[in-house]
Amino acid sequence: MRDKADIGMIGLGVMGENLALNMESRGLTVAVHNRTVPGLEEGVVRRFLDGRGQGKHFIGAETLQELVGSLAAPRKIMMMIKAGPPVDELIEKMAPLLDKGDILIDGGNSHFTDTIRRTRDVDSKGFLFVGAGVSGGEEGALLGPSIMPGGSPAAWPHLKPIFQAIAARAPDGTPCCDWVGKDGAGHFVKMVHNGIEYGDMQLICEAYQIMKELLGMAAPEMHEVFKEWNAGDLSSYLIEITADILAFKDDDGRPLVEKILDTAGQKGTGKWASVVSLDLGVPLTLISEAVFARCLSAMKDERGKASKVLRGPVPAFGGDRHAFLADLGQALYASKIISYAQGYTLMREAAREFRWDLNYGGIALLWRAGCIIRSAFLDKIKVAFDADPQLSNLLLSPFFRGKIEESQAPWRRVVSAAVTNGIWTPAMATALNFYDGYRSARLPANLLQAQRDYFGAHQYERVDQPRGRFFHTNWTGRGGKTASTTYTV
Repeated sequence: MRDKADIGMIGLGVMGENLALNMESRGLTVAVHNRTVPGLEEGVVRRFLDGRGQGKHFIGAETLQELVGSLAAPRKIMMMIKAGPPVDELIEKMAPLLDKGDILIDGGNSHFTDTIRRTRDVDSKGFLFVGAGVSGGEEGALLGPSIMPGGSPAAWPHLKPIFQAIAARAPDGTPCCDWVGKDGAGHFVKMVHNGIEYGDMQLICEAYQIMKELLGMAAPEMHEVFKEWNAGDLSSYLIEITADILAFKDDDGRPLVEKILDTAGQKGTGKWASVVSLDLGVPLTLISEAVFARCLSAMKDERGKASKVLRGPVPAFGGDRHAFLADLGQALYASKIISYAQGYTLMREAAREFRWDLNYGGIALLWRAGCIIRSAFLDKIKVAFDADPQLSNLLLSPFFRGKIEESQAPWRRVVSAAVTNGIWTPAMATALNFYDGYRSARLPANLLQAQRDYFGAHQYERVDQPRGRFFHTNWTGRGGKTASTTYTV
């Protein structure tokens, strides 16, 4: 074992412990520390060293001073702790112990605005700060996650060998980790990843609900469908695990999935993506519907009462089930494209707002392995942005435009059948609505602007005048010529 560790890990929860084991397996010596705060159990470091870390290249540190003293310069310290105030508190405790050029890494799901602030503050003290989004869950952390680092650019040469060594490998051998951009760029891209994850999961759940409620399919039958889908265009980690889940039986031989309470949890990253989209004026409709779907699922007791008094259609299917399942697969695929298209639009607008130089094709490559949204068509996103680096929307690229065209009729049939039969499909339906709105040269916002001008003198532009010229009409004859200031939030 080396006298000094290559990197320090603070936080030995699920992600921190497995990342530390991953690092050690790549030939690194890792110093480990776990915070001792009220509500957290003590002795975590010793149990780790006597358990999964026994006989391996770890240095235990019971205090922050011991941790800092055990690290080679420049010190690299990764924090895998709860996002929010605990990160700020730990940075404040660490600062007096560090030397110029030392690197602090926040590997949790921190809000990107916090990372922007922390990068500025830590840099001002002479240290370096990195906000690294890490995706892949427990297995990914241990065997190879997708890592999305951003922050102080000077830190990357020191972290690149470590992060790219522990990251997942795409089929072509490329590590699913590269520098994303300055200050909060890495955590922003991770937030968008999680938003797309919310969308993908909700779309899959809606397909499951249609199979169950409209087609009357049992879990083993659905397992076969998802297994087949995973061998084609829909191939992805989430489709794969859905097939596995549907095949899993409880101790009594019945599908476990049907015994799980239908109320979903969330940790905030999807909500953050929705809030930021409103701030930036980006129609992130599918991901936002996925967030609201979890909120509605949480109203379990209220829904139970409502189900006894509110009536709707009784689902009844009389067509060709095989043909409809083919339609459903295409509807799921088309909706998935919309989710990614909206996520990429959000990243593009954020790059303008925060002055990030994002490599959009490169970001798709980071998601090809290790992460939760890894799927077959990520290479196609790279191709789309290689062909047109200024591409404003994935829907305008030849590949995705062609796939939407192929799927459009089946997509409409599925959404129509769901609405007619009272099957809840918020994400799939809003995906189709977004597509119809995006492809419309003229929307009814002209009437909306007239309404705003009528009641608030908010002004409007005219189709027969240059853009940027605004007009106000005295609609009732009782108003004056004074108009409100024109602005868009």
